[in-house]
Amino acid sequence: MISEGDRVLLIDPRGKRYLVRVRREKFHTDLGIVDLGELIGKPYGTKIESHRGAKFTVLRPSVNDIIAKMKRGPQIVHPKDAGIIITYAGISPGDTVIEAGAGSGALTLFLANAVGPSGLVISYEVRKDFYRIALENVKLAGFSDRVILKNKSIYDGIEEESADHIVLDLPQPENVLPHAVDVLKPGGYFVAYTPCTNQVHRFFRALEEYKEYFMRPKVVEVLLREQEVKRDCMRPKTTMLSHTGYITFLRKL
Repeated sequence: MISEGDRVLLIDPRGKRYLVRVRREKFHTDLGIVDLGELIGKPYGTKIESHRGAKFTVLRPSVNDIIAKMKRGPQIVHPKDAGIIITYAGISPGDTVIEAGAGSGALTLFLANAVGPSGLVISYEVRKDFYRIALENVKLAGFSDRVILKNKSIYDGIEEESADHIVLDLPQPENVLPHAVDVLKPGGYFVAYTPCTNQVHRFFRALEEYKEYFMRPKVVEVLLREQEVKRDCMRPKTTMLSHTGYITFLRKL
């Protein structure tokens, strides 16, 4: 049931989405005014009518809905990359994940969603402006119970004693290898997201010094091509989300 203070997703007849907090107040749209107080005590899937007769469907927002509506600063890690990071590393409920390079907090939210309320994401962000944006977005998602944000550089060291996984969106992930050797649990993954090939090469050169601690690395690139489906024809869309970054996976021995 929907409670006062919950965030919900309103979907209008055109498919437009609105992320709102349920309060005893009116919400104005171009299709009319919706009385949000009417939603209290109602189940998700309820339809609510505006004063102009437009019917809005009320759903529980997913992490993707929240990320689509959140405030942004730097470029985010896209769902296609976040999904492969979580899947390949086997990030699961109850895990402790150390992240660095939080940026706007998109990957932070994907990780927090994966570890669940029994897990923990500890995220380092050196820039104060990005840290503030990420903090705001963590609160928006309702993940403050499972995310700790630090306005610090992980290059200076990892304060935590152990972690199930380490996930980095940083230009120089090799600078974290000395710290990861001590903190990362056996079987855990060190994941580095880097946009340029020279960054991957530099990382692999640095890895030579630490290769005894890790299994053979894997590097992947995820390309996403949506399909256009019509009554008599299905074909790829003319635009696609192609290269965003290279993802390197190391598993601790």
